[in-house]
Amino acid sequence: MRTKSRNLTLKDMAEHLCVSTATVSNAFNCPSQLSKELREHILAECRALGYLGPNAAARSLRTGRTGIIGVTLSNYLSYTFTDPVANQFLQGLAEIFEAREYSLLIMPSRDHMKEVKGYESFVDGFIVYGPPQQQTLERLIHQHKSIITVDFEIEGYLSVNVDNYSSARDCAAHALKTAPRQIAVLGLRMIDCNRVCRIHEQQLFDGQCTITVQRLQGFIDAVEACGASLPGERIWHVPDNTHVLGYQAAREALMCSPRPDLLLCMSDRIALAAIQAARHLDLKVPEDVRITGFDDIPEAGTQHPTLTTVHQQSVGKGRTAAEIFLGIEEEKSVVLPTELMVRESCP
Repeated sequence: MRTKSRNLTLKDMAEHLCVSTATVSNAFNCPSQLSKELREHILAECRALGYLGPNAAARSLRTGRTGIIGVTLSNYLSYTFTDPVANQFLQGLAEIFEAREYSLLIMPSRDHMKEVKGYESFVDGFIVYGPPQQQTLERLIHQHKSIITVDFEIEGYLSVNVDNYSSARDCAAHALKTAPRQIAVLGLRMIDCNRVCRIHEQQLFDGQCTITVQRLQGFIDAVEACGASLPGERIWHVPDNTHVLGYQAAREALMCSPRPDLLLCMSDRIALAAIQAARHLDLKVPEDVRITGFDDIPEAGTQHPTLTTVHQQSVGKGRTAAEIFLGIEEEKSVVLPTELMVRESCP
């Protein structure tokens, strides 16, 4: 198919489809000019024949590489720039790609594109950070280019991950050594809901591609290993990893009766917000409530009390993904090690 695509032209596709060259061009560059059915038919035929489209990126792909790597994010672009873990990951990517004179094209997956913008055709391949929307994933796969996934897996593609289940279980097991009376979890993006709430019997996302569901299972298994239980009404869902939402969830949890004396948090941002919420409720950490996080962002070790958390190599994830993509490292999936950092919030 790829060999054939080098010989195909806009005129060839127009003749094959019995439409004008302008109609084929509009399917790629001006989707609003065509009906949805006609546009999808044209694009499907082009994909089947290996025609990449009437644009500069397609011509570049026929003659060589662009030197541009697409980075697909699982969240909004503005959100990603404020998230310390995502920032560290992008830093790691940039360090490796910049040194070899590659550029990065950032493509947020949660931007609900109503038109086919053709970004995917500009790049040499993709680093996919977090599970994208299914439609986005299908578009990437149809490009038949290199794909490295990070923080989730796609069958048949290489990935870079940490063992979220074991890391969360070990963190919870440490916290449970000083037997708490009441345990609560402040989770992150576990269900399809855009507000802070308890999960109760709501359906969780697929644990195979959602790292926070893996962390939740680690917490639950550690609690059950101690002969206790963790019912849904003691598990809070936080829709985004922000201080404001983490604070809201923590305050709700700490105002419950009976009040939790252990909060297992799925991110450092949520955990640091929980420490602030406890302080505002005149609760001492760790005397009244012990708190753990996950990620080990820089603030975890500098704010008081310092945060007990799981250190994951966020910058290392980016570097490793870039090195595998470029062939610097062996082409195989990688699970990076984590480390439990025991500090003041849960000694």
